[in-house]
Amino acid sequence: MAYFHELSSRVSFQEARLACESEGGVLLSLENEAEQKLIESMLQNLTKPETGISDGDFWIGLWRNGNGQTSGACPDLYQWSDGSSSQYRNWYTDEPSCGSEKCVVMYHQPTANPGLGGPYLYQWNDDRCNMKHNYICKYEPEINPTAPVEKPYLTNQPGDTHQNVVVTEAGIIPNLIYVVIPTIPLLLLILVAFGTCCFQMLHKSKGRTKTSPNQSTLWISKSTRKEIGMEV
Repeated sequence: MAYFHELSSRVSFQEARLACESEGGVLLSLENEAEQKLIESMLQNLTKPETGISDGDFWIGLWRNGNGQTSGACPDLYQWSDGSSSQYRNWYTDEPSCGSEKCVVMYHQPTANPGLGGPYLYQWNDDRCNMKHNYICKYEPEINPTAPVEKPYLTNQPGDTHQNVVVTEAGIIPNLIYVVIPTIPLLLLILVAFGTCCFQMLHKSKGRTKTSPNQSTLWISKSTRKEIGMEV
């Protein structure tokens, strides 16, 4: 949901449509009343008093392209910009008014006085496509692949002119992973055994080392000296 506090930042129907498509989505299409209620609850959470968000209609993806058509056939000419075939509609009383108003908004005017159809909240109204409003985008669910991506290619068998056989190639790297991973515990065991042997050999070599008399750090004179003032 794109809501703009500044009126100058709001966009036309076509601008809203392009903005959604640039992010991998489409302007909102509604399949049934359950989806309508979901959007209403989202708008209610969006426009709580502490958020500071107030009046401002929202473009949805419904529009018509029927120049020269009579007003009696007008409601049947509306279609969803994402190609949806949904026939669900939630028009406000006396809407659509048709004429030059060809693009549809979802009313969101909580501070406006109620009209003949009640508060101007969540029902639909057709408006001129160059008017400036907020908008709501719709996106496909994100799909996270769990299996390795395989590389397909086509090959024709000799004499087979009717169909192609799809062959998949998993690649070398996944196969190497399956070989290397099971050997990791064995490699760790070998490293631990090697380290233990080195430690024991180093410890034994230190135990055999003895200090020789010539390497003593205590200095003893071989000749006796007579110190003055000393008694024996």
